Amino acid sequence: MQQTNTVVETETQVPLGWRERLSPSKIDKIPGRYNLPRMFRKSGHSTKQMRESGSTRSVAALQTSFKITDTFELLRTRRWSVFDAQHVVLAGLCIFSIWIIEPSAPIIKSAAALGYLLLLLMPITRQFFLPSWPIWTYLLYFFSSRFIPYDVRPDIFVKVLPALEDILYGTNFSSTFAKWTNPVLDVFAWFPYGLGHFGLPAICSAIMFIFAAPGTVPMFAKSFGWMSTLGVSIQLFFPCTPPWYERLHGLEPAKYGMQGSPAGLARIDALFGVDMYTTSFTTAPVPFGAFPSLHAADAILEALFISYCFPKLKGLCIFYVCWICWATMYLNHHYAVDLLGGGIIAYSIFFVVRKFWLPRPQPGKTYRWQYEYVEVGEMKKNKALDEELGYGHVGAGKRSIDYANEFTVLDSFMHSGSSSGSSSPTTSIRSDRSNRRTD
Repeated sequence: MQQTNTVVETETQVPLGWRERLSPSKIDKIPGRYNLPRMFRKSGHSTKQMRESGSTRSVAALQTSFKITDTFELLRTRRWSVFDAQHVVLAGLCIFSIWIIEPSAPIIKSAAALGYLLLLLMPITRQFFLPSWPIWTYLLYFFSSRFIPYDVRPDIFVKVLPALEDILYGTNFSSTFAKWTNPVLDVFAWFPYGLGHFGLPAICSAIMFIFAAPGTVPMFAKSFGWMSTLGVSIQLFFPCTPPWYERLHGLEPAKYGMQGSPAGLARIDALFGVDMYTTSFTTAPVPFGAFPSLHAADAILEALFISYCFPKLKGLCIFYVCWICWATMYLNHHYAVDLLGGGIIAYSIFFVVRKFWLPRPQPGKTYRWQYEYVEVGEMKKNKALDEELGYGHVGAGKRSIDYANEFTVLDSFMHSGSSSGSSSPTTSIRSDRSNRRTD
């Protein structure tokens, strides 16, 4: 009986609230952004294994394996989430796009699909072709849209964009900018619209791959691909005529099958004596895809990512966005409202990606190989959670330091559905949190 009383007295010495805090039900309620990476919890890695992994592998490392079995093992042990539905959507769009392309050529189509599937299964290629899958889907979707039967498409809107232009701005900026043209302005507008639009995504990707945090380029590729796919879908379901149509045909009803127009880019072809744009724009898959402007959306998304990774370049990014927006109207390809629509889509996607998945730049890190760990998203203070984890008023000021040491997050491959398995934290995780006192 005396021994029993001793035990009871020992239990009463435990600070009030700790038993409840340390219960499994309470620990499981900790938000995901404060938990250890799901990949290690799912595969049963211990803290010791995480330390050993961090000592031998780099968060910036790339996969070099060709073994397809590695991918199957990753799929077998993967903890699936609702975000993995994106791959089902991409697969569906690819199958639909391949199916409607004429001629049928089933052997060629099947070989192309199996070839890309092989790229997704080999780890050395998966780390590049899985994050960029939305981009390839967008290109295939855009090209194949020309084969959608006319009788199932919606009517083409001719008067909507000019009316919105008058309501929002009181004038037609595209018509105003396109009135005065000369060869110097033509070339000045051609650089961002005819060259930068096609080449800058690759240039930005290369710069961010080398100088930004690991995992930034996959997020950029996904954002770019999904934004472009959404833009093409809006153009197909809400087809609108661009300014060059109003200039050539007025407000007459438009019909599918009508040729497109290079508009101001025809002057570039005439200036250089080369057919760079006349044929391609005349036979464009989506000639009535004025809204939203993907030229503006792409430029704004690139500017947002570059400004986030390299704040000192923000001024240059703003200049480029203004430059290409002016060029789209000067060359008579878009209304100002098209630019607004593209900008809203680009910023909305960037806002969500930055909040949840985009790796945060770290001071003093110039190259990706200098990163020892990666933190993602916008981590904000949670007073209730700080108290639950043992941070009092004294420890609250040091929360950011402790967080950097104890709750490191892996590369965005691992939590965005694009796991490459190449990232691992290198900071140690202390196991003496239970010794911390808050009284």
